[in-house]
Order: sequence, then structure tokens, then C-alpha cells
Amino acid sequence: MIPLSCQATVHGAISIVNAIATGKGSALGISLKTTAKISLMKGEGKIIFQRRNNDLFTYIIDKVIPKQIRKDNDIRLSIYSEIPIGFGLKSSSAVSSAVSLACYGLLNDELNDFKILNTAVESCRLAKVTMTGAFDDSTACYFGGFVLTDNYSNTLLRRENGPEELSVIILIPNNVHRKNILKLKSFPDLFNKAFELAEQLDYWTAMKLNGALVSSIMSYDYEPIIASIESGALSASVSGNGPSVAAIVKEKNIDNVKVNLERYGRTFICKVNNRKATVERIFG
Repeated sequence: MIPLSCQATVHGAISIVNAIATGKGSALGISLKTTAKISLMKGEGKIIFQRRNNDLFTYIIDKVIPKQIRKDNDIRLSIYSEIPIGFGLKSSSAVSSAVSLACYGLLNDELNDFKILNTAVESCRLAKVTMTGAFDDSTACYFGGFVLTDNYSNTLLRRENGPEELSVIILIPNNVHRKNILKLKSFPDLFNKAFELAEQLDYWTAMKLNGALVSSIMSYDYEPIIASIESGALSASVSGNGPSVAAIVKEKNIDNVKVNLERYGRTFICKVNNRKATVERIFG
């Protein structure tokens, strides 16, 4: 029996090493979450959305839900997200993974994690919301913790828990817009160095190097990262393709780092997340 609704929750993530230059990336799950609910109603095959990125969601629904079910029902998709859109905090990866999980959960008791993720990643590529497929971002959102991936082959190289006692302070800078990310592809050797540090479990140094590289290459202001480190953050970097900055902070240094970052824009605090995505099937 197919349930009437299925709801999936996936968390966000921040960058450790950007994958644009080499296809290899690293990310860390954070506690901000996205919830997607897909419902079947007798109808004429309409898909009813409640937010943007309709192409992305249509690709996922068409790939996962059989044609006959789509023909005999209207499909309603509703999404709630705590993750700011368009700032490098993996909102597209989180929402695509949540929608993919909800669609597969609607049809199957036994779920294949990597089938769910590959559907989300390929749909993001088709909808042109990512260049590499952002498999690093999707796996960090879906599984939580630290991940290292090869985005060109959709391979999870390593996943391990992150330190849950640490907080993440996110800065959304004032009046800063995303820059041309293709510039990053000119420096694969430097991003390889950052990735090697992550492979050696030196995540915080890898993250700092990533921040220096992305800021300088894309002409983002490096001062917020310096202010974070000088205020006691363990590490800080531009997240994704920016412009947000993420700082990793012990509890005793939260207030100091936050005050210093607030000079540059809006801030909010979340935690490191190690929890895997969840799904709930709703009958009757």
C-alpha cells in the first residue's frame, strides 16, 4: 500500500574544501535543516509546488515516481527550510536530497542511500544549480559529519563524525554577491593541497587554506575570516561559492567571535551535525 504522504528531513552543511577546482571536496554537516513533504491526491497528474526550483523538483519526481502513479494522482510538494538560499550553505543539496528521499520513501520500505543521493545530484546537474554535482555537499547534508568525496565519480571516499560540542557561526555579509566561480578552476594544485590536509584529518587547517584561496581568487573580503581566527575560532572559511563565511568555535569563544563578525553582516549560530537524514511515511 502506497502511503498518502512521505516526509523527509535533511540537514545543511558547510565547506571544508571546495570541489570546483579538482572535483574532490570535503564538507561538514550542520544542524540547520530542510524538510520536504510529498503527498498524493486523486487528480489529473498535476504537480503542485510551493516554492522555486520547479525544474529541479520535476526532474526528481519524474525519475522516481512511476508514470502511472503520476498520471492517476496530483502530487503536492511542500518544503520548509532553515537554510538561507544562495549563500553557499548547501541549500540546493539539502532540498534536492530531501525531495529525493521523500519520493523514494513514498514507494519503498527499503531505501538505498546512494540511489537517493545520485538521483538528487543528477537532478541538480540537469537543473544547472551545480557544476560538479556537489556530491560532497549532498553526502554531508544526508549523512552528517565530515565527508571527503570525488564529485566526478559520485564516490564517498570517507565519512566520520564531527565534534558535536563545537558550534558554527555563520556570517551572511552585507551587500556581497556571488562571484565567478570558474576562476577557482585555474588553481587545482592549491586546492589539492587543501584536500590532502583533509585526507590527513587536519580539517581545520584545510578549511583555513580553502578560505584563503576562495577569498583571494574570487575577491571576497578576507577580513571576516581573519577576525574569526583572531577572536578564537578554530577555523573559518568561505562556505561553498560564497559569500557566507563559516567559523568553527568552542563554546567559550562564541560571544567574542560573534561580536566581531557582526561588523560585517548578519550572523546566526548552529551546531555540528552527525545525524543522518530521516524519513516518515504517513498512511490514512
